[in-house]
Amino acid sequence: MNMIVAVDENWAIGCRGDLLVRIPADHKMFRQETLGKVVVLGRKTMDTFPGGLPLAGRTNIVLTRNPDYRVKDAVVVHSVEELLEELKKYADESIYVIGGESVYRQLLPCCDTVHVTKIDRVYEADAYFPDLDADEEWEIAAESDEMSYFDTTYHFLKYVRKTRQN
Repeated sequence: MNMIVAVDENWAIGCRGDLLVRIPADHKMFRQETLGKVVVLGRKTMDTFPGGLPLAGRTNIVLTRNPDYRVKDAVVVHSVEELLEELKKYADESIYVIGGESVYRQLLPCCDTVHVTKIDRVYEADAYFPDLDADEEWEIAAESDEMSYFDTTYHFLKYVRKTRQN
């Protein structure tokens, strides 16, 4: 299973329910990576989408504790266990966890690849992704050249979980 996230230098991902910054190339990469795939997200993340509607061209699975939550054209599950059962219907490599903070933290142990847009800046934030650089279970497998959007520089990184030696 994959994760995809944009983070700042402190691994921040959002502030007051919104993204830290909008970078067109990051959105394009996100779209290319997830189109035709399964995206897993929390209710608060779904609420930030235009009209609160699922992402087009993808199977959207929303994880929420709210038993009454419904959204047109999305699958809604109410626990990690229920989610993992639902995900058995799909190929592991076609599943992308897309946020937010709580969903990332709950599902990181289930993932073996994380696609990170690392933004070379620090933003005001109240939501964070776990620091993969400080976690010895993860290593960088691929890194793009430095890119820029106005005065903001960033890289696309691919982290993979190290194979456990037993």
